[in-house]
Amino acid sequence: MRSIRIERAISRARHAAIGGAIGGGLGGLINSRAASTGGAIGALVGAVIGEKRPVARAKFELARERGQKRVERVRR
Repeated sequence: MRSIRIERAISRARHAAIGGAIGGGLGGLINSRAASTGGAIGALVGAVIGEKRPVARAKFELARERGQKRVERVRR
């Protein structure tokens, strides 16, 4: 199992790359300057989303494990 710091860095990089590609593509429909700006803004937004996502996933996993333990305790 990877640490949350490594998971967050991987997620941030992945989402930044996807956001940059989408922003650059949409900006490229206008002109080359807009493609550059759109790529930068898209990468920034993607990095912010990638920063928050693993934390939420880890909290969800923790809550699910606690729920499973409670269900097992009730079944006994």
